[in-house]
Amino acid sequence: MLHGIARAAAGLVLAAIVGCGETAKEGPAVPAKVAKKGISMTMGLMPRLVGTSYADACKRGAEEAGRELGVKVVFDGPTEADVSKQSEILDSWIDQRMDAIAVAPSEPHALAPTLRKAMRRDIKVLTWDADSDADSREAFVNPATYQGIGFALVDAMAAEMGGKGDVAALTGTPATTTQKLWIEEMRKRITATCPGMNIATVDAMGEDHASAYQMVKAMLKERSDLRGIVGLTPVALIAAAKAVFDSDRAGKVAVTGIATPNEAVRFIKNGAVKTVVMWNAVDLGYLAVHVARKLFDEGQLPEEFEAGRLGRIRRAASHVLLGPPMRITRENIDKFDF
Repeated sequence: MLHGIARAAAGLVLAAIVGCGETAKEGPAVPAKVAKKGISMTMGLMPRLVGTSYADACKRGAEEAGRELGVKVVFDGPTEADVSKQSEILDSWIDQRMDAIAVAPSEPHALAPTLRKAMRRDIKVLTWDADSDADSREAFVNPATYQGIGFALVDAMAAEMGGKGDVAALTGTPATTTQKLWIEEMRKRITATCPGMNIATVDAMGEDHASAYQMVKAMLKERSDLRGIVGLTPVALIAAAKAVFDSDRAGKVAVTGIATPNEAVRFIKNGAVKTVVMWNAVDLGYLAVHVARKLFDEGQLPEEFEAGRLGRIRRAASHVLLGPPMRITRENIDKFDF
C-alpha cells in the first residue's frame, strides 16, 4: 500500500508520509537522504557474541546514544562465536531493511559478501570492535590501535617478568584478525625493547569458560618454565587468572590481557593479575551508534565530528578510533563499572 501511495503522491504528500524507513528507501522519486531527514532510524548492532559482560557494556553505551539521537538500537548476536549465526542475523536485518548495520565479525572475511549485499540495499554498514574487508563496510569503529594494544600488553608483561622468559598468548578463535594483529605488534615490541622475552605459543581457547580453564591448567602442568600468559579475550584472561591462582602460581606466572574491570576485579584484588589492558566498552557501543547516525544523516563521515559526551572524534581514512587503551590496576579499578 505504501508503495502505491509513494508512486501516486506528489512530493508534498510524500514528504508527509516518510515516517517509515522502508518508504524512504523505496520511493524512487525522492533521494533517500532527503526522504529520511528528521525521522528516527533503526540500527542493528551485533557483537561477536551476546551474553558476556563485555557485550552488555557495549549494549549499555549503544542504548545511551540511541536515546540521545533518536535511534532504535536492535542489539543481537549469537550466543557463541559462530560466524554462520552472525550471517543469519544479518540476512534477517537486511530483509527488515534496517537503516544501518554494525557488526563485529568473528572471522575477517566470511561476512563480507553479506555486508556488501546490505550496502547494495542502501543500508549504512560499519564494523566495530573487529573489522571485515574494507570494501564491505563504510567505516570501522576501532576501540584502540593494534599497536597501542600490543605495545601496552608487552609493557605490562615485561614489567612483571623483568623482560625475560617464555610467554603464552591465548586467543579466542584462530581466525580473529584483531588478535592476530595484536600479536604481530607484541612481537615487534618484544624485539625492540625486551628481546629476552619470547612468545613461545599461541593457543585458541574458544569462548567457553570451563573449557578454557582446563586448557590453561593443562598448559601450566606441561610448561613449568612458563613465565607469563597474555589473554587476548576476556574468557582467555579470566581462565588464565583462575588457573594460575588455583595452581598457587600467582606471582610466579605473570598474567595480563583484555577483560572488563568487572570481570577482572577479583583477580586483580587477589594478586593473580596486576594489569589489564582495556578500552571503555560502554564508550565503544556509544561511539558505534554515533558513527552510524552520522553516516545515515550525511552519507559520509567528515574528518572530525562531534560524538556527544565523547567530544570531537577524528576519522583516519575509514577508521574511527575510540582512543588509547587504558591500563586497569588495583589502584584505579574501583573507578570503573562495566
